[in-house]
Amino acid sequence: MTLLRGLYAITPDNAGEPAHLAALARAAIDGGARLIQYRDKGAAPAERLARAQALLGVCRALDVALVINDDLELALAIGAHGVHLGRDDGDPGDARRRLGPAAILGVSCYADLERAEAAARAGASYVAFGRFFASATKPQASGADPALLGAARARLRLPLVAIGGITPHNGGLLISAGADLLAVVSGVFAAPDVTAAARAYTALFSEETPK
Repeated sequence: MTLLRGLYAITPDNAGEPAHLAALARAAIDGGARLIQYRDKGAAPAERLARAQALLGVCRALDVALVINDDLELALAIGAHGVHLGRDDGDPGDARRRLGPAAILGVSCYADLERAEAAARAGASYVAFGRFFASATKPQASGADPALLGAARARLRLPLVAIGGITPHNGGLLISAGADLLAVVSGVFAAPDVTAAARAYTALFSEETPK
């Protein structure tokens, strides 16, 4: 199973042709991304299927897991490595039963530690908290304090994902607070050099961060 620690690269909406999106994912993986999430709000079903299949081909070839955002049926249809569920995306327990024990199941928990504990009981592979900083991708998401990661670390035995406005300059703070993965969209995929951007985040996990 994929080691759930490091950069968690989340694809941008409307990323163009499947081959282009696959090339972006390959560049992020070349920069050290340990997990890829396909997130594409508003795309037509046929577009979503084609893009997801292209991403899965790259991820399989490079031995990196692909998680599908918000769409269990798509994840099952293409044989993705797992799914990520938000508040309105279905029951994590049902998703675990349908995916099987080996799949990756991620759950958004915002700033809600009780939701994270419920997700753990339902079979989540990781729980995600945030947004921690101002984010164009999640402008309406509830804010979370880095101290939440420490509280979660004390109560959960799952990898913790931090998301929301994370940069190479502030990501170290979240790793020090307890984050195992930094989930990033535009910080990686909007960069002129995707591989270099990914490397900047990946480097944070090998550096000694301030306590």
